[in-house]
Formats: sequence, C-alpha cells, structure tokens
Amino acid sequence: MSAVHVHSVPGPAEGDARRVRRFETRIAVCAGGGEVCDGWVLGVVGAALPLARDDLRLSALETGLVGSASLVGLFFGGLVFGWLTDKIGRQKMYLIDLLVFLVGSLLQLVVQDAAQLLLVRLVMGAAVGADYAIAGALVAEFAPARRRGRLLASLIVFWYVGYTLATAFGIAMTSLTDDGSIWRWILASSAIPSLVVLLARLGTPESPSWLASKGRVAEAEAVSERWLGRKLARPETGTEQVKTSHRALFSPPYLRRTLFTSLFWLCQVTPFFAISTFAPQVLGLLGAPNDGIGELLLNAFLLVGCLTGMAVINRVSRRNLLIWPFGVTAGALLVLGLWPHAPQGAVAVCFGVFALFHAGSSVLQAVYPSEVFPTEIRATGIGFAAAVSRIGAAFGTFLIPLGLQAWGVSAVMLFGCALSVAGALVSIAWAPETSGLSLARVSRPDAPHGPATPADVPLNQL
Repeated sequence: MSAVHVHSVPGPAEGDARRVRRFETRIAVCAGGGEVCDGWVLGVVGAALPLARDDLRLSALETGLVGSASLVGLFFGGLVFGWLTDKIGRQKMYLIDLLVFLVGSLLQLVVQDAAQLLLVRLVMGAAVGADYAIAGALVAEFAPARRRGRLLASLIVFWYVGYTLATAFGIAMTSLTDDGSIWRWILASSAIPSLVVLLARLGTPESPSWLASKGRVAEAEAVSERWLGRKLARPETGTEQVKTSHRALFSPPYLRRTLFTSLFWLCQVTPFFAISTFAPQVLGLLGAPNDGIGELLLNAFLLVGCLTGMAVINRVSRRNLLIWPFGVTAGALLVLGLWPHAPQGAVAVCFGVFALFHAGSSVLQAVYPSEVFPTEIRATGIGFAAAVSRIGAAFGTFLIPLGLQAWGVSAVMLFGCALSVAGALVSIAWAPETSGLSLARVSRPDAPHGPATPADVPLNQL
C-alpha cells in the first residue's frame, strides 16, 4: 500500500490570499499560545522552588526531583501523546492538553507536601510534551513551504515569551511580599494563559494532511477548500505505507532523522535548563549579584536571540543556523568553566553570548522535527525527540544542585561546553538541508540530505 503525502494544487485567488494568510497565522498563534503555557509552566519554577523548599522543608534530593518533575513528565508525554496525536488526530489533543494545563495549574494551590507537588508537576510536564508534538505537526501541515520555517520558528519565540514573562512574574512576586506561601500563586499563575489559549483554540479544524493519511480524503478536501481556499491534488504514491508506531521511527528510512532530531535537541536544552532553572545560584557562584537583574537580563538575551533566529531562518541555511551557534555556545561555556572567578563584566558577556546564540538556533527545535517525518509519524517523531531531549534536561536539572555543591560551578560549565561540542558534531554529520522544500518532499524516505536545488518541489506546494 502506498503512503499518502498530500500536497495542494496552486494556491487561492488573490482575493482570498489574505484570508488564507490570516488563517495560517491564526493557526501558528494558537499553537504558539500553547508554547507560551509550556514556557510559563517551566519558567516559574526558578522563582518558586526556593520558597517551596523552605515552606515544605524539602531536602536537596526532593528539591531536585520537584525541579526536574515537569521535564520527566515531558518525557512520558512526548512518547505517549505524540503517538496518540498521530492515532486520533491533532484537533482533539490540541484541546485536551490545555485542559490539563489549566487543572494542574490550579491544583498547585492546594498541594501539601513534596509528593503531591511532584505528582502535579509530572502531569503538567506530560501535557507540555503533548503540546510540543501537537503544535509542531499542526503548523507544519497547514503552512506553505515559503512560510513554514518562520511560522514553526515562531513557536519557540512564543515559548521564550512565556518563559521570560513567567520568570519576571516570579521575581516580581517574591520581591513584593515576604509571604512564604507565595510560591503557590507563582506556580498557579500558569492557569491564566492556559485559559486564554484554550478559548482561542476552540474551532480549530483538523489537519487535512492527517485526515487524508487516515483515508478520510473527502473531509480533507473540505477542510482544504474552506480554510486554505484550494483543492487537494492527487496524493503522491510510490513508497510503502508508514504505520503509526514508535517502531517506524527506527526503520531504515527514518533512523538517522530520529537520532539527529533527538540528539541535537538534547545537546541544546540540557545546559540551558540546568543553568536557567538554578540561575540565581549559578550567577551568585560566578560572582554576579543575586538581585534578579542578572536572571532577567539572561532571559532578555534569550528572547532577542530567538527573535533573531526566526528573522533569519529563511535567509540562512538550516544547517548553518544549527552548527555555528553550537560552536559559539561551547566557547562561552568554556570560558566560564576555566575562569569561574572572572570579573562581573566578563561573566555577563559570556552569559549574553551563550543566551543569544543558544536561543537563535533553538528555533530549529520546532522546525526540524516537524519537517523531516511523514504525516503518519510526524507527531510521534516530534514527541520522541522532545522526550529524549528532556532526559538530558531532567538529568541536568536534577544533578545541578548536587553538582554545584560537590564539584563547583566550573565543572557544571565545562559539562555544558562538552554537550555543545557534541551537538555540533551530531549536526555536522546528520543535519539535512530542508530550506525551500515542500513538506511532502522533505518528509519522503528519499528526501535529499544536502541543500535544496531548483529541481526540488516548488515553494507554492505544502
């Protein structure tokens, strides 16, 4: 049986083009709203965790477990709900995960001990893992090739917006009151963006690519005509049907893609989460003042870097945007590791460089996994890559309070440097060039691994 790779005939008439463009943007914004919630859920921990530790009398082990709970939950959420999204559809999961965000946020107001807080954060992390897979798949399948890179990259921008706002909110709340239980309200604040995004997502149509992959071609055509203003062309054939399963990710056509997306993502996020979750402690050990300003500046640089990455994604190759920033972040962390007692100015420059280049290339976390897998396993592949990435992130977040105590900040920085070097090597060996290719073309088993050429599929196809 042949695999279904749906693409569209030439786009809508000029009069409808603006309406279609607005719809594509709406899909990206609603998907990005979930990323705001994801970033918020993970970003508030930095400010809330020290207060929760004191209020609940958490040990160092319990503090590390709570701090990494969402990342562990994300691992299971990515594995399970990415696959489930490919089985039952993007639209249903698109709403369910926001309900979990909302309920989980409110439950943090009433937890009484470390075990309860750990459980709630695990469940919320699973919803984060689900949203990574759902949002990337839905945006990729609705976006035309000429806009796909930027719209997918915007998801990471939304994530950093949520993360930065959550960090600023947490710092503001802790500075305004001495109430030891304020950490509950800091953690529960993620209920506000969750409710807003849940309401905004109501009415989102199902992906026509997913419908067609399940044999529901008439429904796919109806969605495409109504929302995209064009009919579906005859699906491409000639390759074996891809079965929705984790096993398919390790079949010969997709094994390298699975390893590449998982490992480059892991190498990016592990040092980021390890440093940012415990930013006040890390910055203090490096000699920076522990007044929240350094943490806010770090997040501001991250946001600027991410916006820059989104702006240039259609102007530079995907490979270069991934490989070179790994080298720069490795250099910045190497300096911090070898010179832990550097002047505050040097520390600030190194952290600024790390944040800018890390965030600039991190937009590819939403782009590459959403592009390189076919419709039948797209969300499964995204979810798996996100899950693997969070193994390292959870491991680093769990160990950093123990590592800082046992080995010092220098060893932590050098470990981050080593991961950046590993990420560069993985990217040099395996990163494909997907710029300018249609989604149907780039996700095929025989997709090219080098730069796109004029002979590849035209940009006006999906």
